[in-house]
Amino acid sequence: MIPGRLHRAGTGLLALALLLAGCGGDGGKQPINLAGGVPVGAVLALTGNANVYGQDQKIGLELALKQRNGVGGINGRPLKLALEDSGSDEPGANAAFTLQINNGMLALIGPTLSQQAFSADPIAQRRGVPVVAPSNTATGIPEIGSFISRVSAQSSVIAPLAIEAALKLQPGLKRAAVFYAQDDAYSTAETTIFQQTLKGRGLDPVTVQRTQLNDQDFQNQISAALREQPDLIVLSLQAVDGGNLIRQLRELGYRGLIVAGNGMNTPNIYPICQKYCDGVLIGQAYSPELDTPANNAFLKAFRAAKGGATPPQLTAQAYTALQVVAEALVRLDKRLPLAGANLVEARKALMAEILSGSYATPLGEIRFTPEGEVIQSQFYVARVRMDPGGRSGRFALLK
Repeated sequence: MIPGRLHRAGTGLLALALLLAGCGGDGGKQPINLAGGVPVGAVLALTGNANVYGQDQKIGLELALKQRNGVGGINGRPLKLALEDSGSDEPGANAAFTLQINNGMLALIGPTLSQQAFSADPIAQRRGVPVVAPSNTATGIPEIGSFISRVSAQSSVIAPLAIEAALKLQPGLKRAAVFYAQDDAYSTAETTIFQQTLKGRGLDPVTVQRTQLNDQDFQNQISAALREQPDLIVLSLQAVDGGNLIRQLRELGYRGLIVAGNGMNTPNIYPICQKYCDGVLIGQAYSPELDTPANNAFLKAFRAAKGGATPPQLTAQAYTALQVVAEALVRLDKRLPLAGANLVEARKALMAEILSGSYATPLGEIRFTPEGEVIQSQFYVARVRMDPGGRSGRFALLK
């Protein structure tokens, strides 16, 4: 790997990862391999249905890596980031985690999906490797173990905000229809929060429609829902299936409010639902309008790299995840020099350092509970506003 540069390890090596799992590559006496820099791994969904998220996250990691190495890396030694493509399923995440651990990474960022995290995070937990999740919002992620943390606020914090915003926009809402993907951990966790929030506001769902992640035709579920004459529709779906469902909802005549969950919190939905994305409400953990030195620096770097575009939440969260790991490494290396340290003890000490820190990030000031849950104070609700051509748009914050 090139020092200080983002490296994507060959995906063909993934087939070897599980075979290596029992080799004890992170044994108690193994020193940290600092050749070329301080090794940190990332596991993202760069292919498959979830690649719309992984590509956003990859940009955030690239920007955070450049920023950290631009100010001296880890106390003069470059940060070296190895990126593995997990695909969009659990076996891919398991293999990528195992390979990164066997390759001596001090910490891991990822995986992209909560469904993958429930499968892959226990591997890191058993082997004592810190994990910082950039986008896992399902209930129970930090509870997987003492080496698991996340910078992505959980659904129980974000999801109710969009329901409250819908009720402010239309106080007379009475009938809610709910859709969720029953084969996805994020969707099943988030829909529970949505349904609890609706009931708490006197809006018992008139129908709950179950879908599958790979569904493309939703006519049966939509027709059943529309027979109940809902005036609010609430979606816990990923970007591709959610975008397709919204388009089909509008094409079949639904004109009411739509609330979408965090799975659709990416501009990559625009080319999927196109003009029909307009008006969708989404709770968010990041605002490009946050006026802080950390966010302004991130905005400047993103816009320089992307021709003036506005960064999405997933990019900001991935940037934050690597920022957290890097700052914790800087502190750790000052009190426990990484050169000569053994890998097992360094990983353990790094996890403690991550959890004990406070971080000025693009998301605002964050820190962690002792269990690894992110503590963040600022959240938002945005409404999608599509451009006249219906191919691009923006998340317009509600004031």
